[in-house]
Amino acid sequence: MNSRVMEEVTPNIIQLMNNVDVFYSLWAGAMVFGMQCGFAMLCAGSLRQKNAKNIMLQNILDACGGAIGFFICGYAFAFGSGGSFIGSTEGYFALSGLVHGTDYIDFFFQFAFAASAATIVAGTIAERCKMAAYFCYALALTAFVYPVVAHAIWNGDGILSTSSDDPFRGVGMIDFAGSGVVHMTGGMCALIGAIILGPRIGRFHDSNGNLLDQPATFQPHSVALQCLGTFVLWFGWYGFNAGSTLGISGDNDGHIAALAAVNTTLSGAAAAVSAMFLDSLLGYIYEGEVQYDLTMAMNGGLAGLVGVTGSCAVVEPWAGLVIGIVSGFIYCLGSGLLIKLRIDDSVDGVPVHLFAGMWGCIATGIFAEPVRTRIAYGESVNHFGWFYSWGNGSGDANLLLAEICGILFIIAWTCVTMVPFFSLLNFLGFFRTCPLEEMAGMDVSRHKGSAYDYSHPDKEAVDALETSRSQHKQKHDLDSSGRNPQNDNIAPLINPNV
Repeated sequence: MNSRVMEEVTPNIIQLMNNVDVFYSLWAGAMVFGMQCGFAMLCAGSLRQKNAKNIMLQNILDACGGAIGFFICGYAFAFGSGGSFIGSTEGYFALSGLVHGTDYIDFFFQFAFAASAATIVAGTIAERCKMAAYFCYALALTAFVYPVVAHAIWNGDGILSTSSDDPFRGVGMIDFAGSGVVHMTGGMCALIGAIILGPRIGRFHDSNGNLLDQPATFQPHSVALQCLGTFVLWFGWYGFNAGSTLGISGDNDGHIAALAAVNTTLSGAAAAVSAMFLDSLLGYIYEGEVQYDLTMAMNGGLAGLVGVTGSCAVVEPWAGLVIGIVSGFIYCLGSGLLIKLRIDDSVDGVPVHLFAGMWGCIATGIFAEPVRTRIAYGESVNHFGWFYSWGNGSGDANLLLAEICGILFIIAWTCVTMVPFFSLLNFLGFFRTCPLEEMAGMDVSRHKGSAYDYSHPDKEAVDALETSRSQHKQKHDLDSSGRNPQNDNIAPLINPNV
């Protein structure tokens, strides 16, 4: 009887578990997609008000171009089977062969990641990039550039995959939620774009083309939007990292997701403090005064979130804290390095995503703890973080070597594809807007006016309103005193002493 009941119930239980996993990925994917709002608010607040519409439209186009490119061929290239370099499963192109909810939700979740990689570039090259060029870039990245990286590291057929039949260096590259796949790819594309596009007018040179003694600082037009965007991104990062379990019904899924959430919190918090601390310390050393930079704290926190993304499921909480501290330092120093090199990054996206992403991959190779790594990746894993191997006297650095090779692969692939792409756009005159439009602002030049209404109310209407209010006040004062103006005219007749 019991066995018969189990036979009848088991299919329903399996279906329920599948539905729970679908809902979990739907929730996590929606949180990741919601990060687009965070990127839009952060970028808009960080830029000058004359370009607010422009950058928000670019963020919308990231989502639109990302959806189209990933639907047509990006998903097939990334997660289809058939090769170590690129996928070729026929039914994955335009989702033509997908019929189950588990397949559709996987596309949705992975699309949200691809769109996140694309939007990293928007802020870096903001305030001087043509809209058509940016839409072409969003399509190219999500349809081809990003999918090849995702295939190499996250697909079982990939050359750097941990789930390959013969993993690289016996372990492959561990990148749980994408410090390398998502953030390094987007950050490297941003760096290439910023170099080819060139700095904004007035950033490093005066109107005559002479180098400025000190680079000009373009103040953000809304610190409130910056802060709002930072918190929206931080919130979405819990879906980004914890949601990368791709389900919650498995034996260890809950443990992995919870650990990922804890490490995400600790790394982001530590990095915000460390970046602001280092910036304040350097300010005191060179200028003799301690000041606390809100932008350093916000971007430092984001760098910490990037830094722990690849290792959030395989490191101990204390290591998550250390990763965050170093991420904050790397962001602060990386931001200064770009200025020294005269590379204009409008929102500091390169140090946040590329530099901190590189550190995140390396940190995985150092701090991946054996027990947690096996829980996340299976009992067959025999290579762990160099810190633990060195502590056991073995000196096994295979995982660290795999992470370094993964970093080099991502840099090489993005350079091979995006340098010719951006150079061609620039050569054809499709990349950078004209100087006059840049000086006037992209909103007025290309988006039918400013994002904010600077018009004043009609002066005659204001004067009439003030007159009306004055008369109303006089009447109110008389009514409140209890006196009737008409009685003032007859008062002397009744009482001569009045």
